[in-house]
Amino acid sequence: MTDPNRPSDDGAQPANQTGEPVVSKPYIMPDDPEEGSVEALTKEAAEARDKMLRTLAEMENLRKRTAKEVADARAYGITGFARDILEIADNLQRALDAMPAETKAGADPALKAFIEGVELTERSLLNTLEKNGVKKFDPSGEKFDPNFQQAMYEVPDPSVPQGTVVQVVQAGFMIGDRVLRPALVGVSKGGAKAAPAANNEPNNAA
Repeated sequence: MTDPNRPSDDGAQPANQTGEPVVSKPYIMPDDPEEGSVEALTKEAAEARDKMLRTLAEMENLRKRTAKEVADARAYGITGFARDILEIADNLQRALDAMPAETKAGADPALKAFIEGVELTERSLLNTLEKNGVKKFDPSGEKFDPNFQQAMYEVPDPSVPQGTVVQVVQAGFMIGDRVLRPALVGVSKGGAKAAPAANNEPNNAA
């Protein structure tokens, strides 16, 4: 008789008690750590940290962009309105310039009061503009800079370096760090070549 407990001669794998063949555990490569192992958890933690840092960086960039947009809106949101108001300031200045100095000096009290009222109105208007970030500048005596000034004509004047602003037809205005309106100027010619300016920023005047 054949012993049922004797291993078979053909070398087949013994079956388990349920009759199913025994499957060996697959080999896991070292760079593919077993799920739930320390290596796998460390890798997941590193990936999660990287994602978190990327998200934080994106949020910080968004915050900075939003803050800049808000600041620009506050600084430059009144650009169109301010440009319209400059026409009023120009008209007040023209009214004052139309009055000769000798007429002002010999004017009767009523006319003097009127002139002072116009001057006060102009100063009040310029101060209000300045409170809202709009500043007047007068580039007289500076080296001509096309970023801030617009040349209307040349003035023969060998007593000053060539390219110097010798006359200001219309004052310029800045809003924040931008030119709201360039100054209209007359530029000298015939003198020595002007030295490079150390600072091209316009002088602010009240």
